[in-house]
Parts: sequence; structure tokens; C-alpha cells
Amino acid sequence: MCPQAAAGRSRAVSRAPGAHNVCSLLIRRAHGFYARDAGVAHRQNLGLLRKIICQESTKFKNVWTTHSASPIAYERGRIYLDNYQCCISSIAQEPRILYQKPKCSKSEKIEDALLLECPLGEMLPSPSDYKSSLIVLTVQNWLLRLSADSGEILEKVYLAGSCCKFRYLSWDTPQEVMVVKSAQNKLPAAARQAGIQHSVLFYLAVFQVLPLSFTGMLEINKKIFGNSVTDVAVSNGILIVMYSMGLVRLYNFQAISEQFMEQPFDLGHEFNWNGQVGVVGKYPFGLPCNIKITDTPPLLFEASSLENAFQIGGYPWHYIITPNKKKHKGVFHICSLKDNALAKNGIQDMKCCSLEPDWIYFHPDMSGRIIHVGPNLIKVLKLKEVKNNTYQTEIAEDFTIVANRENCVNNTTVTVTASGRVVKKRCNLLDDDPEQETFKIVDYEDELDLLSTVAVTQIGADGKAHLDFHCNEHGILLKSIPLLESWDVTYSHEVYFDKDLVLHIEQKPNRRFSCYVYQMVCDTAKDDECSSHEKTERAFCKKGGRIFEYI
Repeated sequence: MCPQAAAGRSRAVSRAPGAHNVCSLLIRRAHGFYARDAGVAHRQNLGLLRKIICQESTKFKNVWTTHSASPIAYERGRIYLDNYQCCISSIAQEPRILYQKPKCSKSEKIEDALLLECPLGEMLPSPSDYKSSLIVLTVQNWLLRLSADSGEILEKVYLAGSCCKFRYLSWDTPQEVMVVKSAQNKLPAAARQAGIQHSVLFYLAVFQVLPLSFTGMLEINKKIFGNSVTDVAVSNGILIVMYSMGLVRLYNFQAISEQFMEQPFDLGHEFNWNGQVGVVGKYPFGLPCNIKITDTPPLLFEASSLENAFQIGGYPWHYIITPNKKKHKGVFHICSLKDNALAKNGIQDMKCCSLEPDWIYFHPDMSGRIIHVGPNLIKVLKLKEVKNNTYQTEIAEDFTIVANRENCVNNTTVTVTASGRVVKKRCNLLDDDPEQETFKIVDYEDELDLLSTVAVTQIGADGKAHLDFHCNEHGILLKSIPLLESWDVTYSHEVYFDKDLVLHIEQKPNRRFSCYVYQMVCDTAKDDECSSHEKTERAFCKKGGRIFEYI
């Protein structure tokens, strides 16, 4: 330290430097640089957790398992069973039942659900709004907000009568704007034969969340959008309409709402609408269809793609499609959204010979990269400017992850003729032959910035899977976790990696579901065997009428 600075520190500090320090601190804080900010501490903690997870001594132990005759769902440390009637915390080493409701009737069945979390920095009307809740949609068109920890009903909204059946929940903007979509309206065969016409294909109801407020309901009418509409969605302020011939059309949903909104309505307020008097969101009236599209809205963009597969992402904006012919299945074109120009090296084709097709999508880390997954190869691609041509982009390989296929697979068939002659014939193996290690799942853990992959090898009835963690920036393998349970490639599987927790949900034939919970342990002395495929003793216990299996 220079002498002048030392002398300055020994004296009383004048107001001017202090004011300067405060201003500079406020400027740094405005840009996210504030050492004592809770977000900084949280990021540092996650960085430490990532280092601990990737240590060689850290293991993941299968702490308990449960089975169910109905689908199992997972959301942020909570496992839901029995159509969301039972909620179990996955955080503790032993299963802890957060709530268990009586078995519901068929009329109360839950069709879909979304986890709702409190927004930061906003004043909310009710103390319950500051805790996580679950938005569920029932078969009788009720939209319920439940406490995620107790299952208590916090809010309820009746959507509509028998004119439509709402079935699906999705986010337009995550944790801000929610969309409730109906099943496609189809007339019974007898009605069609009688010449009865029905022009409304879908209904969409849009809500702001926390506090829950009604934005509007609109109908997708074949008179406006055409007869061949097969599906519809709202995402990031865009109305997406899909057609049977592979066509995808995009419209500005915000502009549609403003242009065709007949009258705004608030939940819980009385209304008089088309001769009906009632309360918005209450039984039996539900919600008014207050966005009436009377003319075809301005088209933002359209593209034709096989099976309506269409994605937008990257920087600058690009989109991914498959040419709309069956012979092009597995071929992906990456084009500029600005002028539809195909990027240099923009045709991606792994030339796989497999039962299950390869898949491609924009990386969820907002880096603008693209992930292309084949049976034995994962390619992470990036967009970059073409040298000497700033108007064109090029698809370049960032890194690749290759499956370990060191095992020797016998691809020779042996037959014996009637004369006793032995005939050996070589057959070509599929790229996703179960006896060769094959990638089944690729996911991204955003809080730890890790790319996770599940690779499976199945020889006979015994399938072995392992979950690997890779550096998201360079693809380097950091950790591999073997899954103890046998993995049958013919079953449906989901694997969740949530910080220090790994969850494997398996669907077997005849609607049998299993949930395997793994937790991080660092005691190497007695947990060396916790990620081994060797048989271990198991114990059983019963909680809340449900049987849990321990290792």
C-alpha cells in the first residue's frame, strides 16, 4: 500500500470519498455485484455443492423405494402419488409423508398440475402466496390452487360447463402466465351423420398467477384458422397453431388479446354476459369467452415440418425443422428466423439406423447452443458468424460425448442345416441395440450448471444404467453414478437430478409404477458399497398405508 493511502486511512474519512464509495456500491449492486447479497451467497453455496458432488469420494445411495398402481410425479423435492392425493418429501433420508388425502372419486380426478412458486420482490395479497403451491386441473373443469405442503385448497376457479373439457396446463411465461387448454372438440359420429356442424376446435383460458387473475378465454375456430388444425399452444407470447399437413403458424397472442378482447373480467365479480348473470369463476357459469377472434390475425411466421416439429432459439434467432417428408425423418435443418436462410453446415444428420430416432433441441442454458442426441453420440453445437460474412451463421461443433461401447457384441447368427452343416451369418446391429451402451436421457441441471446423461446397456433381462454428470461448458465427464435397479429398455423411464437428489421413476406393464430415491452421501468408510450392483439386504416399513422399501 502506498504511504499516501496509509496516511489517509489513519485520518477521519471525509464525506466526499464516503459518498463516492456509496455511489460506487449502489452502481455495482445494480449490476449484480454485491458481496453480501443473498443471491451471491446462494451461487457460492451451489458452487461448493457442485464441487462436493463431483468429488470421487461422494456417492449417491438408494435410500428408499416405493411402488404405486397410479402415475408418480416429482416437483421440487416433493413426490406425488395416487393422483396427487399423497405427497412425500424426498429430502429426508426416510420417506416423510407431507399429506395424505382420502381417495378421490372419478369426478374429482386431477388431469394435470403445475408447481407455482413465489415471485421475488413482489407484495402479495395473502401470506399463503409466499409459499409453494400446486395448480391442478380436475376432470370436472375446476382449477384449484393447493398448498404444496398440506394439500389444503387455497383458491378454486370453475372454468366452464359441459361445452368443453379442459385437460392441459402449461406456461406461457414460466411462473407468470398460465394457459389452460381444452381437449379437441369432436362431435360424436351420430351427430356428424345427422349433419350437425361444430366449428370450435379448442378453448384456451389464460391467467396471470400470484395473485391468480383471469386474462381471457378464446376459442380456436375452424372458420378463422381452417379445417385441418390438429393442435394449438401459447408460449412466450406466441399463439402456435399446428395443422395436419405439418404446417406450423405463429401469431402474436398479445396483439390478438388487445384487438379482439370484448370486455375484461375479474375473478369473483358479478357479470352479465350474453344474457347470463353470474360470478366470474364460480359454478355454474365459469368463465366468459371474452376474446372473440372475428378475422384471421396477422401472421408472424409459418413453416412446414414433419410431425409439426418446430423449435426457435439461439442467437441470432434460428429455428429447427425436419423437411416435411417421411424419408427425411432424422434430418434437421437449422435456419435463420430473419430470412429463412439455411445456416452453413445447417443440415444435421446422424444417419442413425435405430428403432428410436435421434432428437435435437436448443440448449436450455440460454447459451444459444444446440444439443443433438443420437444412440451413441451427443453433439453440442454452437452458432457462430461465418468468417468474412457477418450476415451468415455457421453451425460448429462445441464438443461431443461418446457412449462407451467397448463390450464386444456377437452379431453372428448360427444355424444348422438338415445335413448337419453349420452356417454362420453376420447380421447388422442397430445403432441402439440394447446390448450396446445407448443414451436414453439427456438433461441440464441449471443450478449446478451440469449436463446429465443416462446411458443403458441391457444383456438379456438384466439392464444396467448409469447417470453421468458432464461439465456444461466443455463436456468433460465429472461424475458417474450407477443405478442399482435393473433397467428394462422396453419400459418408460424418467430420471430427475435435483442438486443432491437423484430420482428414477419407472413405468412397468399393467400400470405398475416404481420410484427409486437416491441421495448424496460423503461417508466413504461405510458407504463404498452404496452405488454397487451387488445385492444388499432390504427392509420394509409401512407409513400412511403405503409400503416403503429400504436398503
